[in-house]
Amino acid sequence: MSRTLTPVGRRRALQGGAASLVVLGLLMWWLRPWSEEPPNGTITFSTGTRAGVYHEYGRLLSGEIDKDMPDLKVRLQPSAGSQENVSDVATGDADFAIAAADAVATYKLGKGEGADRLRGVARLYDDYVQLVVPPDSDIRSVADLRGKRVAIGLPDSGVRLIANRVLRAAGIDPEQDIQPSSDGIDTGPKRLGRGLDAFFWSGGLPTDGLSGPAKKSASAFRFVPIDATLVAKLHDQGGATRYYRATNMPESAYPTIQRGKAVPTLAVSNLLITRSDMDPRLTEWLTRTVLDSRDLIGATVHSAQLVDVRTAIYTDPLTLHVGAQRYYQSVKP
Repeated sequence: MSRTLTPVGRRRALQGGAASLVVLGLLMWWLRPWSEEPPNGTITFSTGTRAGVYHEYGRLLSGEIDKDMPDLKVRLQPSAGSQENVSDVATGDADFAIAAADAVATYKLGKGEGADRLRGVARLYDDYVQLVVPPDSDIRSVADLRGKRVAIGLPDSGVRLIANRVLRAAGIDPEQDIQPSSDGIDTGPKRLGRGLDAFFWSGGLPTDGLSGPAKKSASAFRFVPIDATLVAKLHDQGGATRYYRATNMPESAYPTIQRGKAVPTLAVSNLLITRSDMDPRLTEWLTRTVLDSRDLIGATVHSAQLVDVRTAIYTDPLTLHVGAQRYYQSVKP
């Protein structure tokens, strides 16, 4: 019986082609661990005031989400800031949000509605407390704010939460010893010296609401230091104050204003948060987008350059959402 033999050269070519396809398939699987269609639907992302870092970060992240999940609609929802964001996610008025760790802890300690459903997605970057005064002001310390007209942030903002605590640590009653106002980063810089003696801001570095005026004039404003001694007194208040740490605002944050000098202050971590009932697959995809878009977003929102997979998993005081866990496990070395 005769049989037709495949020439050796052709056989090897076929085998080599098949092997190449296998390797290509494995490579595609490695670069994109899922083969299913991207999640779709609609999510609400609560950000912050339009002049703040939260809103700009959310806007840019929304664009990256659209590239990775084109059938997922992201509705950006401006807010007063961290305290409102935590409440909105916990009660279902938003699906994802950025919030400072102290605001999250305060909500949990206060047993706010739905607090037990809150989950972490990623630790993002740090907020720095910035106490701003006119350049010729006689205010040199937090204690000098007594009797002054001071903006302490919007009622449901993380700024107000921190400002009130800082004032109390300095022995100042926010309701009795100052003339408080609710100006935020959108109106505070404009009213400085025109109805305001000082304003508090807590945000990533730099914040557009401050860097804009700083670029126009080296004498637009001045920072008041918040030293480590005051931060230690702040910790004495207990509870969520343990999430504050003494640090320095680097001289590169607002170079025209700081002129090569760092400013003592305090910082707190920002978290991307969601709820336990959020779809795990959607959360896994979104977590990947957050980490993969770091450099692109960081080119505009400089604080986002600090987002890193090695630190993103530390979302204390929240446990990680199961979808976020899946992502971090998939990239674990």
